[in-house]
Amino acid sequence: MKKPKDWGWRRCWRNCSLMTLLILLPLVLEAQSSDYQINYPPEYEPNKSRFFVHNEIIINAPDSVIWKILIDAEAWPKWYTGAKDVKITRPANQSLAENGVFTWNTMNLDFESTIREFKPNERLSWESNRKQIQGYHAWLIIPMGQTCRVITDESQNGWLTFFEKLFQPKKLKRLHDLWLSELKKKAETKQGL
Repeated sequence: MKKPKDWGWRRCWRNCSLMTLLILLPLVLEAQSSDYQINYPPEYEPNKSRFFVHNEIIINAPDSVIWKILIDAEAWPKWYTGAKDVKITRPANQSLAENGVFTWNTMNLDFESTIREFKPNERLSWESNRKQIQGYHAWLIIPMGQTCRVITDESQNGWLTFFEKLFQPKKLKRLHDLWLSELKKKAETKQGL
């Protein structure tokens, strides 16, 4: 029995799809490499935490410009409404640094936050602990030619997360969207864009 003529296009489609997969697979794997992922402590992994938000944006500025704005924590309240009374306590300088500590108020709670990951122009993470809530906030800057993809994730634990989910489930996501959009404006303005 002869095969119908339409098998030719099916074979071509299958072969074309396979070639597309072979071409795209390295790009997908590169994008998922550990270089472009948040390094969570085990207790803050998103699938284990009680509350998690993910936000990202494309910023038309170099990673060094974004980084400089991000580590200037004491200036955050001037351009981001979600941060108040930011004070770097260790080391005693004006910018966040490796193993640094800062105090601040966000979402009407006072926190002392400790820098857990500090890789200039690339990664910044801190941990904030209170009796009722613990959080891990991470930033990832991924250069993409003349622009950068900026990711910020926050993972939380503690009994207060129950009320956060119940009464303000989207507040933190909205605040992080605002933080990213204001960071974008500031970074692109610094570039003269």
